[in-house]
Amino acid sequence: MDDKSNKLLLALVMLFLFAVIVLQYVCPGSECQLLRLHAFASSHADPYRAEDESPPRFVARLNFTDAELLRKVDFNIKGDDLIVFLHIQKTGGTTFGRHLVRNIQLEQPCECKAGQKKCTCHRPGKRETWLFSRFSTGWSCGLHADWTELTNCVPSIVDSKKEAKLRPSRNFYYITILRDPVSRYLSEWRHVQRGATWKASLHVCDGRSPTIEELPSCYTGDDWSGCSLKEFMDCPYNLANNRQVRMLSDLSLVGCYNLSVMPEEQRNKVLLDSAKENLKCMAFFGLTEFQRKTQYLFEKTFNMNFISPFTQYNNTRASSVEIDQQTQKRIEALNFLDMELYEYAKDLFLQRYQFTRQKDHQEARRKRQEQRKILKTRHAHKHDQTDNATTDYVEDIEKWR
Repeated sequence: MDDKSNKLLLALVMLFLFAVIVLQYVCPGSECQLLRLHAFASSHADPYRAEDESPPRFVARLNFTDAELLRKVDFNIKGDDLIVFLHIQKTGGTTFGRHLVRNIQLEQPCECKAGQKKCTCHRPGKRETWLFSRFSTGWSCGLHADWTELTNCVPSIVDSKKEAKLRPSRNFYYITILRDPVSRYLSEWRHVQRGATWKASLHVCDGRSPTIEELPSCYTGDDWSGCSLKEFMDCPYNLANNRQVRMLSDLSLVGCYNLSVMPEEQRNKVLLDSAKENLKCMAFFGLTEFQRKTQYLFEKTFNMNFISPFTQYNNTRASSVEIDQQTQKRIEALNFLDMELYEYAKDLFLQRYQFTRQKDHQEARRKRQEQRKILKTRHAHKHDQTDNATTDYVEDIEKWR
């Protein structure tokens, strides 16, 4: 057994030496050191895969066009373009929001002062923001404003009617973060159990907030602190149910919070279809369960790089909650729209990641081929110069005789 192992090891060493010799012959000199390093590095495993333990090969379920997979926007931070962060509760949005104001390489970094919740994120040479988010502009459109609220509110907040006419080319790039529905639901329950209410949320749709009849409260008193998971699940008006679909869809299509406008089954389909379409058309979305891939896709989409890598936290408050299989199935049933949206989002996200990585590899291969051509041309030119010099020398000797 040892003899076989030694022979196999010797064969691999000989193969490696042969490859080095061939590379030296094809591309001699110190000029090719970078090419060798690139070739060696490219043979390593995908560094993003180990971070979130994703499968070596992702098998897509849904069909998307190349235009839907390739997300690359011409974000003009020095112009009038604006990134708008749609922050859904308990999806890791706070962590991502901090990355946006504290961890991006910028010509003019955001100014974040100790003790202040908001940072000043001005464009280079201007006193106006390039980012609309909790940590830059605060909750200007209401606490955890959804897609319906933001798309109607943001343009009027950042521009007056007069300014809007002067800026017809302003682009709004909407981004968001999603999370596994069961984990997100449990995390929201734990947050509410500690006293969170989100009473300041406006839920504005078609120009007004919902009435008490349209959106009843799940509790009496100041908050719902101390509620059990069963109590949390039993409330039929709980906005934690299918929160991600509701916050990403156009609520105007279903009559906002008026449940009598259409049958429940039809309403659910319209909401889910709208959420999928809005998510697909957003400039960018990330997934809490894939931190490094989220970082990578954001950087590629906006051509902006983060200073420090994102960290994958698998131990959260939600992960510490132990539930039986029956409870998990009930949470999934309460969030059946979010479950379907997340499967759609995950498929699209991983396809975008795979597609973008392939484009990167193709571009890197093209650049290596161009470098090899340039080096070969230089080598051939040096060889010709040497031959010419030798010929001239021989001819001079002949003349001296």
